[in-house]
Amino acid sequence: MTYLVAALLGVIQGLTEFLPVSSTAHLLIAGRLLGFEDPGDVFKVMIQLGSILAIMWIYRRKIVTVVSGLPSDADARRFALVIVVASIPALAAGALLSGYVKTVLYNNLFAIAAAFVVGGVVMLVVERVRPHPTILDAEHIPVSKAFGVGLCQMLALLPGVSRSGATIVGGMAMGIDRPAAAELSFFLAMPIMIAAFAHDLLEVKDLLSPERGIEIAIGFVAAFVASALVVRPFLGFIRRAGFAPFAWYRIALGIALLGAYYLGWGLSPEA
Repeated sequence: MTYLVAALLGVIQGLTEFLPVSSTAHLLIAGRLLGFEDPGDVFKVMIQLGSILAIMWIYRRKIVTVVSGLPSDADARRFALVIVVASIPALAAGALLSGYVKTVLYNNLFAIAAAFVVGGVVMLVVERVRPHPTILDAEHIPVSKAFGVGLCQMLALLPGVSRSGATIVGGMAMGIDRPAAAELSFFLAMPIMIAAFAHDLLEVKDLLSPERGIEIAIGFVAAFVASALVVRPFLGFIRRAGFAPFAWYRIALGIALLGAYYLGWGLSPEA
């Protein structure tokens, strides 16, 4: 049964990591509902690597093209600069605030629920009033706009906000087309998630044990497969339907969680 739960949590991680619905919040809630014990969040930390490797595998050709072109290709250097500049705000915020967020906000159901609702409303507003997109390709995003997207990405420290949602919607508000904003979000996920994984791994390394190995391996594989399967369909879906379905899902789930909060259901162990 534990292995089945590990597989299910891995699928949840993989499906929600790159959708604008917050993988962190979904894992926290699902783990609580399923009674999955994860001392030190070891399992959650390790299965993130599955999603990281999945997005790197999907974009492996572009990664190779950019890296190999750095010595001689101005476009490759410019795109690399965009990724670096957009990553700086979130890396700085994570270094300063991750401890507070994990110890305080991860166990605050009200904060998670409010983030779901507010994020959904912001998505609906941006979809309605966003400027006409003038940037149709992720490789041609100006550095100044990339930094703005990076500032939006800082909000993803809050559970329930969604890293992909914050970056994509922020990009749309700056005139970046949906698919281009989504692709930028996927590339930004690589350095941000690798840095977060490395940081968290250092914190939980003493809690790793062979006994947890099979659970982690199952969750890792499930997260990799689910992430690899969801990215391309997600891009096609937002081209056709936009973000309104995700926004309404967030609002509905947030309202349900607010109801659970006022009924006394929480995320902390003593709740």
